Amino acid sequence: MAQHSNMGSAVSSPSSSLMTEPRRLRIGVDVGGTNTDGVILDPLRASEEDKGIAAWHKAPTTTNPSDGIRDTISTMLIAAHVSPADIASITIGTTQFVNAVVERDARRLSRVAIIRLSGPFSKHAPPCVDWPEDLRALILGYYALVKGGLEVDGNLISDINEAEIRAQCSEIRARGISSVVVNGIFSPIDTVEKQEERAASIIKNEIPGCDVVCSKEVANLGFLERENAAILNASILRFARKTIRSFQEPVRKLGLTCPVFITQNDGTILSGEMASRLPIRTFSSGPTNSMRGAAFLTQDQTQSWVVVDGDENDEPMMVVDIGGTTTDVGLLLPNGFPRQQAAYSELAGVRMNFSCPDIKSIGLGGGSIVRKGDRMTIGPDSVGHRLIKDSILFGGKILTATDCAVAINPSLKIGNPELVKGILTEEEIETFKSIIKSKLEKVIDTMKTSPEDLTVILVGGGAIIAPDKLEGASKVLKPQFSAVANAIGAAIARVSAVIDTVRSTESKTSQQVLDEISKEAIRKAIKAGAAPESVKIVEMDTLPLQYIANKSRFIVRAAGDFDLSRTDLITVSAAAEDFEFDGDADIPEVKSPIRLGNSITKGGSQQQPSIDDILTYRPDVRERVWYVSETDLTWISTGCYILGTGGGGSPYPHMILLRQLLRAGAVVRVVSPEDVADEDAVGCGCGAGSPTVAIEKLQGDEMMEAQNELYKICEKQATHMIALEIGGGNGLQGMSLGSSANMNIPCVDGDWMGRAYPTKWQTTPVVFNERSPIWSPIAIADGNGNVVIMPKAASDLQVERIMRVALSEMGSQVACADPPVSGAEMKRWVVEHTISQSWRIGRAVAKARLLNRVDNVAETIIEECGGHGAAKVLFKGKIVGVERTLKNGYVYGECIIEGSDVADTQRNVAKTNDFQGRRVKIPFKNENIAAIRIPKSEGDGDEKKDELEKQEDVLAIVPDLISVIDAQNGEAVGTPEYRYGLLVIVLGIAASDKWTGSERGVELGGPKAFGFNHLEFTPLGKFVKPASVIDEFDKSR
Repeated sequence: MAQHSNMGSAVSSPSSSLMTEPRRLRIGVDVGGTNTDGVILDPLRASEEDKGIAAWHKAPTTTNPSDGIRDTISTMLIAAHVSPADIASITIGTTQFVNAVVERDARRLSRVAIIRLSGPFSKHAPPCVDWPEDLRALILGYYALVKGGLEVDGNLISDINEAEIRAQCSEIRARGISSVVVNGIFSPIDTVEKQEERAASIIKNEIPGCDVVCSKEVANLGFLERENAAILNASILRFARKTIRSFQEPVRKLGLTCPVFITQNDGTILSGEMASRLPIRTFSSGPTNSMRGAAFLTQDQTQSWVVVDGDENDEPMMVVDIGGTTTDVGLLLPNGFPRQQAAYSELAGVRMNFSCPDIKSIGLGGGSIVRKGDRMTIGPDSVGHRLIKDSILFGGKILTATDCAVAINPSLKIGNPELVKGILTEEEIETFKSIIKSKLEKVIDTMKTSPEDLTVILVGGGAIIAPDKLEGASKVLKPQFSAVANAIGAAIARVSAVIDTVRSTESKTSQQVLDEISKEAIRKAIKAGAAPESVKIVEMDTLPLQYIANKSRFIVRAAGDFDLSRTDLITVSAAAEDFEFDGDADIPEVKSPIRLGNSITKGGSQQQPSIDDILTYRPDVRERVWYVSETDLTWISTGCYILGTGGGGSPYPHMILLRQLLRAGAVVRVVSPEDVADEDAVGCGCGAGSPTVAIEKLQGDEMMEAQNELYKICEKQATHMIALEIGGGNGLQGMSLGSSANMNIPCVDGDWMGRAYPTKWQTTPVVFNERSPIWSPIAIADGNGNVVIMPKAASDLQVERIMRVALSEMGSQVACADPPVSGAEMKRWVVEHTISQSWRIGRAVAKARLLNRVDNVAETIIEECGGHGAAKVLFKGKIVGVERTLKNGYVYGECIIEGSDVADTQRNVAKTNDFQGRRVKIPFKNENIAAIRIPKSEGDGDEKKDELEKQEDVLAIVPDLISVIDAQNGEAVGTPEYRYGLLVIVLGIAASDKWTGSERGVELGGPKAFGFNHLEFTPLGKFVKPASVIDEFDKSR
């Protein structure tokens, strides 16, 4: 579709009933960086050939967005002969806010100050620690850590100090910063102390006119990710307010009395007032609208491009939305919905914690600036809405991708083709085509999880720059109305409400609490504009909190269709009638970023390594000492979570801490167990507690505090460190403690479990039972000034019991320092080379991603774990049920997986036939215990729910490792992350012979230790000792 000022509107032939009978119609408008698209849609005619689209229009986005919106709506109303009284709602989607971040536009992004209410915690992971360096330098203006924060049970870490906050306000005011984020530990569940709200009130009084964003309003549990989202939200607030008012202004002038909504990133709507406060929720709404619009356009099975050779196309399709500024690519699943990201999403290299479609964006569009020179470049900067003014086609002086497309194909009839005639040489034409083709193929390839070709749907006004054929695409398609797919997606957006909270189950059952919250969510959705009869609960989850009595996290989402009869949702204020928008007015000049007294080290998402980098990378091993790099750390972290068998907590926050140490110049050394002298002393340190607490209360100095207190009563100082368990976050603690920034001693390549287990007595030193107890004396620190020292104990079981009691009174998260063992003992007891094993697993996952062979990632992991004799794929399918309950501080539960094809295409059915039509269950106690086939009852096929599991149905059981990985990205899925619909692969890995080589090992780590007395341990394979990185890569060999 032409991209110029008179790029026409197309009007479907309205039926006579449309012209004679009032209809409650919906208008969808998408305001992009270059074009403003619109549709008028009749929901009652959606099944007709024209999809109920009464009119559509595309026009250039203007400097004042209200001009484009007004022209688009008025043109469609006239063309379709529709009265303003027939319009039930107007829903507007926009990429303007996300474009500001992607383009790093200093005119639209404000510098932000962050005040953390965190007490002694989180000091090693400062704000924006994992951001791309350029974006952090642009936005982060100042930060301070002050008193405040809550424990998970609502008790205070410390109260806020008003004088302390006022002092920080003076510093913020002096730096000229007018956007402030307040982030408190466990603020999303703070309904009593209201620390963030109180701090915000102080800040507003001290800095009149400033914007204050409370993190709890932006996102839910997950301290760093919530803070990241709040910072981006604060940075675009001023620009968002002006923009949204400019959206609302033309509605009133056109005499429309319907409500105006803004689309958010889950395909549902926000009121204008809410969107002005939380513009972050509109991020990725443009791509979401595009994909939902594509789903809407493809729902008719009779369309020729959907039916191929008479066969219905039930395979997923790649949607490529090329706008004026960016190209957004996502996978449209056969159910008509986009593939979702996992628990965490990433935008412009910033990790956040609200779910949204898995979209990759690149700076390529019809308005992308083309620079010829010696080396032609296209984008990422764009003329955006100034295309009809600045591009050569319209008499401007800036060469754009659209200019080049018309120069190559003048029949496109955009602007004045004579102005671009001969502007490119034949060589430059080929270069331009090659760059566009390469950029699109690369981003499409990145989104694939299998090397097979698949259908690509091109939508968006900028699609004219795309070739008709792309490598990796079985076919390239453009459906009818594809140019306004974004606007269609906006018009059909639904209404939703989500409640994510922690509630007590002391006096009510979890189901009773869940029922109450579900009713709240439904009421909230109806209040937001959903038709009562259409509202359903679409997501429901209960997460008992470990080591916290009678507390669970509940997540409930309700969604429904918009109530076309609602007239009480008018959102346009009277003041909007006289509102004038100037895109650049009142946007302060951005000074050079201030370097703070608080050290801001180099960080953030670095350039993605190439496959050649992975294949040629060699770790730094000298004189049999492995010097760990950031690349090593990233791969080790990935492997640790997979070896965690669902437990151990995510290594991510621990990886960030250790990465900070490396970037500050710390040295991390790893040595082989056999190189440790018999007389050496090998110490140990670990974290214990709830994973839910770990993602909120980030580590302070408690790990070193526990070590320091322990060695006040230990006769011998540690010469080496070792991880208690390689699985999960504790897999990194030995390296962190041993770094030159802390104890400055090497870490042993091994651990005491070879996996993760829920208790301290499930460790190999206890299995060998050469002396008892092993784990006393012990020191426990909570990081908030409380230390417990246990000089002696009757048994390791008593150590565990007493520690768990202390844990529940110390914030449900503590650091433990364990007494050192001799080098000789370590060599007898250790599970060897597990850091090496984690490294190799992480490298295999990284390699599979870059080769787009995630469908084969399980097999590559198996090869790194000893091959098919030592590991196997136990099952592939979709999670269809999760139940959790809390017993004695541990989360017990069961995950049900239904066999299905987990690849993104149907071409691998032959590989997964063994799993089709079958189900398995995975019982867990923090970690996965077993993978057990669920038999079917004769006749009706129902599962036998009341019978004990049978030995013949056991696919794998502890002490063997049962790991669940995400089939879409190869990452581990922890038991707290189990959710309905997730496509997963279940791996079985043979346990170390330190467990399986004795009856005592099987007794302590096998099925009977978890209450499965009716099942016996049968090895799934023969254990193969992991290959040592040090042995393979030592430069001195």
